Amino acid sequence: MTFAIRTAAVEDAAAIAAIYKPIVETTAISFEEAAPSIDEMATRIDTILANYPYLVAEREGQIAGYAYAAQHMARAAYRWSVNVSTYIDEDARGLGLGRALYQKLLADLSDRGFHTAIAGITLPNAASVGLHEAMGFAQVGVYREVGFKFGQWHDVGWWQRLL
Repeated sequence: MTFAIRTAAVEDAAAIAAIYKPIVETTAISFEEAAPSIDEMATRIDTILANYPYLVAEREGQIAGYAYAAQHMARAAYRWSVNVSTYIDEDARGLGLGRALYQKLLADLSDRGFHTAIAGITLPNAASVGLHEAMGFAQVGVYREVGFKFGQWHDVGWWQRLL
């Protein structure tokens, strides 16, 4: 099976929103409580692309996953650190798309001069932890019971990788 990775475009918003919607609606992986509309997703893509990479993986001509970087924190001293995220369509998980997306994303971030990539992972999430650790991220801490979704508290682990 082959797939191609390219820079996302606003026109990809519907496919990206479709991948993200079940994650928002059925899991605590995302702390959003309502899935963003296609228009909202298009705005997010456009905003991120102004300063950071946003990638999609296509499998058989369809978007099967995406990854992006975003501002870590607003203060100037944090400008060389980014938060990173990747989401893969349920039918495409386990095929190596997450790893391929992150390889390209992290290389792009390094080329742009960023120094640190940070990922927050709602726990437990063995698949995401495994991906991040395989990509060289190390756990640096856990925020206990920091998110409340689906009637319960959730921990978020933080992983970091120097670029």
